[in-house]
Amino acid sequence: MSAAALTLSQTRYVNKAFWRNPARAFFTFAFPLMFLVIFTSLLGNGTVGIGALTVKESTYYVASMAAFGVITACFNNTAISTTFNRDGGILKRIDGTPLPHAVFFASRIAHAMLVALLLVAITTAFGHVAYSAHVPSGATLLRFLVMLLVGSATFCALGFAITALIPNADAAAPIVNFAILPLLFLSGIFIPFGNSTPGWILWIARVFPVRHFAVGLQAGYVGTPFHWSDVVVVAGWGIAGLLLSIRFFSWEPRR
Repeated sequence: MSAAALTLSQTRYVNKAFWRNPARAFFTFAFPLMFLVIFTSLLGNGTVGIGALTVKESTYYVASMAAFGVITACFNNTAISTTFNRDGGILKRIDGTPLPHAVFFASRIAHAMLVALLLVAITTAFGHVAYSAHVPSGATLLRFLVMLLVGSATFCALGFAITALIPNADAAAPIVNFAILPLLFLSGIFIPFGNSTPGWILWIARVFPVRHFAVGLQAGYVGTPFHWSDVVVVAGWGIAGLLLSIRFFSWEPRR
């Protein structure tokens, strides 16, 4: 069997395992929608200035929660589930099979990307029906999909990479949330960046991939300019995460 066929077969297996855990699947999709309803109920009646544009905050939050959902599905879920599989000895058993390591990683990234696509589609549909948010189309849709695919793959790679810092399964959720939650706030996911945002916050946001990813998706919803440099920054973080995963990823439980 070729590597591509083996990856496809393994992706189907990972997908079946995901949907056979209904609670996990449900909350993966419900979590960003819940936050979307909460934030739009509290803050969605106003407007926010993004450069020269003034957009409804409800529309802004549709884009932000789409980015948040992708990050949760690809970074948080990948890091936490991989750590639990490592501590349970599942990764050690997989490592002892003929399955190539590249196929293992590729199949999980492919599955996470499929979940991300479905999650963004649901969020977009919900935002369009409930808040009249714009639905990307034409060339904007193509650029949107490029950022979505690059971003989901990047956050999966970073999810694998951060497992090197997680000593055991009990510490997985606290460490993952400690790593990502401050960046979500400092990247304008939960609180919109206005034209008076402090410079030091903007500097931090420019360094890490969350803001670049969110801005890339945002362009498809609110009509802000799309910059390929955002895709390059996000892809660069993905390559770094992949290299760190290759170097430090552990198949056996930590002692």
